[in-house]
Amino acid sequence: MKKRLRTFFVWTLASALLQFGGYSILNKQVQNVLSPPGVTAQPITTQLKATIPAADLTNIKVSYAKDYIAYMENGTLKVFNLKQNKVVFKKAPPSNDKGLGVLMYQWLPDRNMLLYFYARKNPHPVTYSTVYPAKRTIRVPAATSGSGSVIPKTEDPNQKVVRDVPKTVTKEITGAPRIVKRYGNPQITELYSLDLPNSDETAAPDDRFNQTINSFPAGGKIENLVVSTSTNLMYLTVKGVSKELLLEIDVMKNVRTLSRSGETIDNMAASDRYGTLFLDSNENGVHRIIALNGSKRQIISENNNDRILGIKDGKVYIGEVQNNQLMKVKTTPDLTHMANNPSLTTEWEGTIPYGSSTNTLIGAKGQLIAYDQQTAYIVTAGHLKEVKLRGDENYISSDGAELIQLTKQGNSTLVELQPLQP
Repeated sequence: MKKRLRTFFVWTLASALLQFGGYSILNKQVQNVLSPPGVTAQPITTQLKATIPAADLTNIKVSYAKDYIAYMENGTLKVFNLKQNKVVFKKAPPSNDKGLGVLMYQWLPDRNMLLYFYARKNPHPVTYSTVYPAKRTIRVPAATSGSGSVIPKTEDPNQKVVRDVPKTVTKEITGAPRIVKRYGNPQITELYSLDLPNSDETAAPDDRFNQTINSFPAGGKIENLVVSTSTNLMYLTVKGVSKELLLEIDVMKNVRTLSRSGETIDNMAASDRYGTLFLDSNENGVHRIIALNGSKRQIISENNNDRILGIKDGKVYIGEVQNNQLMKVKTTPDLTHMANNPSLTTEWEGTIPYGSSTNTLIGAKGQLIAYDQQTAYIVTAGHLKEVKLRGDENYISSDGAELIQLTKQGNSTLVELQPLQP
């Protein structure tokens, strides 16, 4: 019997080891197909010119494939096909009310899809409902033909006096119904995804409604929006009339508020590996860089001069800013579980202008790019280079690969795209 049990356990263990090894090999092969070893996805670049028939363009953003441009014109979101030289999508505000319409939009970093938030008035901000009080049970006398009687007591000491007590019954009663006025959010805020076809095709974009953000405050402004595509997480900071909110939206359309009371957030970046959110948090006069994963918070830096710059390829980039100058770039590994106060490695030291008009991003090759309307400062592998920008307005794609220069020509705008050469 013992020999049979020993044989059974040996074969069971051998079978489990073989299955585990087979699954491991299969999983490794699948990963090699999806992401071949030594092969890094290169950002798309192009060189083209197009003329947009409008002069007052704001909030320019170029698509992942560099063939569409999204912009605002007189409160209307427009998407322009750069190869076909035409507007292929418009989203106007619902009325002349300020603060309504498209609040924020952003291209996904790995496909030609534009996410945008749209606000409109709630047609039914006040509703009325009838409330019925809960039923309650009481006891009432039963109907009788006469009053109760008493049998007189006799001389027999054992005889009891019996009284004829009136009978009672139970009865359910309810109060009168009343009309109750209920107040809802006067603003409806919705999330849409605009899926663009290949720019050579003539098919219309697919504009899809995703969900309503019920917790979005009326009149709120979206300050920051970051997306972690591999984890299907989206984070946005909303500045309302009296407070600021940090919201998380997941693939199941769940919306959670992650900010603390009295907390304000300046910059933030989301890990595309694990969905961890890194942010500049100011709470009760104390500035920190925080790593936020669900409800768990870890302190990354308590240096009052440190600012989060971005995340790329497993590195979190932190800049040290003093007197409107970026003095140092530091990094720490982007881990599944971040620890408090991790060690920071200095990648570069020097001086780069860093004011309120400075835009910063981490390019696809790990380069830091800080730019204003005149100059782009690019730090690659510890070396700084400057690129002069010549357009009336200048933008750099989120992957750091493409320079977008806008030049006004009367009532039109010339858009020129070219690879950003450090």
